[in-house]
Amino acid sequence: MSRIRITKQFSFETGHALYGYDGKCKNVHGHSYKLSVTVIGKPITDASNVKFGMVIDFSDLKTIVKDEIVDVFDHATVFNKNTPHVELAKELKDRGHSVLLVDYQPTSEMMVIDFAEKIIKHLPETIQLHSLKLQETDTSFAEWYASDN
Repeated sequence: MSRIRITKQFSFETGHALYGYDGKCKNVHGHSYKLSVTVIGKPITDASNVKFGMVIDFSDLKTIVKDEIVDVFDHATVFNKNTPHVELAKELKDRGHSVLLVDYQPTSEMMVIDFAEKIIKHLPETIQLHSLKLQETDTSFAEWYASDN
């Protein structure tokens, strides 16, 4: 049976700031992110299986990505916890804002690596993460490919 790639797309709004950056992105700002998740596997051949003919049910993939990424990052502000932004993060949290402190500079490149690690943990053994595309703006995006890693 052929290996097939399937892709599910997601969108979420997230704020961030890049500590130490020499341009405008050092300021707290946000993006309307678009995330494309592509997995690869063989369609289920057991005709008695309710998922017969599917590589993975789109709703199962949606659950993984929503639980691990979309519901966590949507309308949150992300800061590198190893910077003085932790003081701002505490202030925002104390005022009821959703804040995420991560171990990395919250660039699209680093976020897509984080997202890949989160998704891979939840995929069935028969399904592999093929690629991720995290679009920050209409013209800027970062991509992760399993073949590169």
